[in-house]
Amino acid sequence: MNLPERSRFVIYAVGIFVCYFLYGIVQEKLTRGRYGEEVQTDGSAGERFTYALALVWVQCLCNYVFAKVLLTIRPQKEDTTNAGSYVACSLTYLLAMVSTNMAMRWVPYPTAVVGKSAKPIPVMILGVLIGRKSYSWTRYACVLTIVLGVILFMYKEGKVSNLPAETTLLGEVLLFLSLSMDGLTGAVQERIRAASAPSGQQMMRAMNFWSTLMLGVAMVFTGEAKEFMYFTIRHPEAWTHLSLIAVCGVLGQFFIFLMVASFGPLACSVVTTTRKFFTVLCSVLLFGNVLIARQWLGAVLVFAALFVDMLYGKKAPLATAKKPPVEGKLSEEKKKLIS
Repeated sequence: MNLPERSRFVIYAVGIFVCYFLYGIVQEKLTRGRYGEEVQTDGSAGERFTYALALVWVQCLCNYVFAKVLLTIRPQKEDTTNAGSYVACSLTYLLAMVSTNMAMRWVPYPTAVVGKSAKPIPVMILGVLIGRKSYSWTRYACVLTIVLGVILFMYKEGKVSNLPAETTLLGEVLLFLSLSMDGLTGAVQERIRAASAPSGQQMMRAMNFWSTLMLGVAMVFTGEAKEFMYFTIRHPEAWTHLSLIAVCGVLGQFFIFLMVASFGPLACSVVTTTRKFFTVLCSVLLFGNVLIARQWLGAVLVFAALFVDMLYGKKAPLATAKKPPVEGKLSEEKKKLIS
């Protein structure tokens, strides 16, 4: 049964929200918790999980296996996408992830909020320049309004940065690199969609295959693969958290690739950007937390922009709305004139 387009969009968006909400909870337990009772050099008890590359590698491997199983159970038309496009997309995706994680340690709080919220902007700009995508002026205005609304809603006063200027500059460079890589990933995905239109499962399988290979090489060269294995041997209970993260991440990425394949990377970027906004808003509604005027303004901007985009954002500009003449009809008229 084919669901209407808006119904599919809502299902994919809710799937992304729920899966990554649970993912964040379990990831917090893994990376902030302590394993064992051994006293560390700083006097604290228990080891921390600090293997970022290994965590992403496990996730990418599980994503690949899941997509491979789905395509084995329900075979689809052959994916004719050039392997180089998937390699480039996987590389920019991994660089964006690594740059973001590093930048968040070295940029002041306001910069971090803007950086996390502004991802749809480079996705849109590079989608036009490289991905050969066109958008209506309404959609440009809606995306910018959503970004502004999320920044107003998520920003917290009183967070002052004491970072040195050199460190802050490095963080800002990494943040710019992260946003650029996000934009490039979206642009390459647009070109892949336009050239061969692979399904969400096919994109998920191919991108995670190359990501797993790249991360595996990086782990071997940095020595993290060996350290990660020793850690899991010392603390096998860490596999419980890793397994839960893998399940949430697999389902979340499955919905993400369905969203990208059906609605494009810009729509997906807007959904993932507003995810944290809706999470906080739900906690406000459920637990009665108080919002200040600036946060209410941000919420109004986000909902107004989403509503306007839903109604008008997909309408093509006047310059591209005209349909070209049909060749068949022209040739028939020519034949009649000749006869």
